[in-house]
This record gives sequence, C-alpha cells and structure tokens, in this order.
Amino acid sequence: MNYIKIIYFITKALFTALMLFSVSMYLSETEMIAGAFANFGYPTYLVYPLAIAKILGLIILWQNKFKTLKEWVYAGFVYNVILAFFAHTMIQDGEFLFALIATILIVTNYITYKNLKK
Repeated sequence: MNYIKIIYFITKALFTALMLFSVSMYLSETEMIAGAFANFGYPTYLVYPLAIAKILGLIILWQNKFKTLKEWVYAGFVYNVILAFFAHTMIQDGEFLFALIATILIVTNYITYKNLKK
C-alpha cells in the first residue's frame, strides 16, 4: 500500500469522524445548534436537512459505484466546511477550528482520491 492510499484512508476516516460528531450534535443538541444557526443568520429549519445531507454524503463518500455523485459530494462538503469556517470567523465566536480542520481533511482527501485514480 503506497503512502497516497494511506493518506487517503486516514483523511477520509478522520473527516468521517468529524462529520459524524457534527451530525450527532445536530440530532442530540438540536436547540443549541438551532441557536447557533440563528446567531449566524441562517434559518433554524436547516438543522435536520443538513444532518441528513451529511449522513447521505458520508455514505456516498465511502462507496465506489457512483463516481459522478461522489464528485458532487466532495463539492458539497467543501462548500459546507468553508462556509462554516467563514460563518464562525465573521461572528468571532472562536469556534472555527473544527471547520478549518474539516476543510484541510476534505481537500487533502479529494486530492489523494484524484491521485489514486491515475
């Protein structure tokens, strides 16, 4: 197993763990997350659909059948974590670290995914 494949699986596993933590917070601490969404200026009804989208995205990320859909999932996750980073940065709540880590993980994972296909 070459180092690119190792990096690919490690970043995918860490990103998955981070997203599952996020989903668990969305589903178990809904009121707190809805309050955070309200502070960002986002509608609070997005909490459940975003949690479901993250779960479905992780399922697609771990499969190898739907390559085009997988590209869209990568794009969706990149938009999600970048927007989360800037949302936390703009309201200056100091909670941007997880979004920054998630951004680094998903971008690294995508780059290694593309290099595996060569």
